[in-house]
Amino acid sequence: MTAPRLPLAFLQRPITHRALHGLDENCPENSRAAIRAAIAAGYGIEIDLQLSADGQAMVFHDDELDRLTDATGPVRARTAVELGTIALRHGDGECIPSFAEVLELVAGQVPLLIEIKDQDGAMGTNVGALEAAAIADLRDYQGDVALMSFNPNSMAEVARLAPHLARGLTTSAYDPLEWAPLSPARCDELRDIPDFERVSASFISHEASDVGCDRVRSLRAAGVPVLSWTLRTPAQEAEIAGLVDNVTFENYLSAFGA
Repeated sequence: MTAPRLPLAFLQRPITHRALHGLDENCPENSRAAIRAAIAAGYGIEIDLQLSADGQAMVFHDDELDRLTDATGPVRARTAVELGTIALRHGDGECIPSFAEVLELVAGQVPLLIEIKDQDGAMGTNVGALEAAAIADLRDYQGDVALMSFNPNSMAEVARLAPHLARGLTTSAYDPLEWAPLSPARCDELRDIPDFERVSASFISHEASDVGCDRVRSLRAAGVPVLSWTLRTPAQEAEIAGLVDNVTFENYLSAFGA
């Protein structure tokens, strides 16, 4: 299978991490307000998807509701309707949006980088429902999109369900101390990005502090677009500018590539 090309738009403007949040106290991550702010600033947008109890793709980063809302427990224990009534902290009344709602809001105005969060728990093969839900929502969408996941099996499923969509691997140095409870053995397996060819990936989005590693340099030398996560200062950008093709950033206004 041939990898679809990553749309050029993903290399032409910096990408906001979980949309443009953190600069306004009423603009939490992955919120409609943060998405509107990113669009207004002309940035690309990265969002995260989790699955509802009734099989809908929801725009939310964590497995659990506790950090970002006053509710508790797993996202997957609530229906899409229930999740849509749960207010985001510091969101000025905003609640958890569905992926379909976000697509309607973005409407092709800026490129949309979609991270499918691991649903297996160990980067294994228990995937499929969230990928299918996301692709169903994207069926009639006309803007520039790309999907990615830390779990390579997720991207293999995207390749099977929607081979025309650009797909990538979110990658890391996989320090076992930072990735617990993921096993050290699985960290060792994932560190060298062994599944890139298997899933016919279009790009990688790699941990910024590790973009100088041999495997990332080799992929980029072979023409693979390398995005990076997550930049939090212009100084960090400057350090990796010659090693990546774009940045995913938060808590400042990026001018990468300008």
